[in-house]
Amino acid sequence: MRLTTKGRFAVTAMIDLALRQNSGPVTLATISERQQISLSYLEQLFGKLRRAQLVDSTRGPGGGYTLARKAADISVTDIVMSVDEPLDATHCEGRENCHGEGSGRCMTHDLWTALTAKMTEFLDSVSLQQLVDDQHEKGVETAAGPLIKRGISSLPIQKIVRNNTPNSVFALGEIYGSQTIS
Repeated sequence: MRLTTKGRFAVTAMIDLALRQNSGPVTLATISERQQISLSYLEQLFGKLRRAQLVDSTRGPGGGYTLARKAADISVTDIVMSVDEPLDATHCEGRENCHGEGSGRCMTHDLWTALTAKMTEFLDSVSLQQLVDDQHEKGVETAAGPLIKRGISSLPIQKIVRNNTPNSVFALGEIYGSQTIS
């Protein structure tokens, strides 16, 4: 039994989101950049996470994703199952037809069924909050950094100063040509 990238990436992205959501909605682009996960793949995963009511989305400038419930109330099983990742170690996906239709159970069916139950029990016991706390203990930096969004800069606004001095010799001539020089 192996957890595929779908489940791994979903858990990783949810940890990243939970670490940073106190600064407001988190964009998938920033998660993609930090975790080196394809943006289009994240969009697919977060569509499923949203349908499972694990995340909420906010549209528009300043938009992104936040957790739909407290991190302590989200288990790893919730995340993995929401992205259609099966938690099943049996070859027959629990249907008890291990060698094909009508063949019955294989000799190891009960072993793999018990393993599936233990995996599910373990992943149910691990909350997203525990994973976030583990990252804090490891010293993972969660500062959002300076707020820079489209059209918004952290730099001070520079006021354009206009002076009324001539910008060419012709304009200078017009100003001084009408005056008599003594």
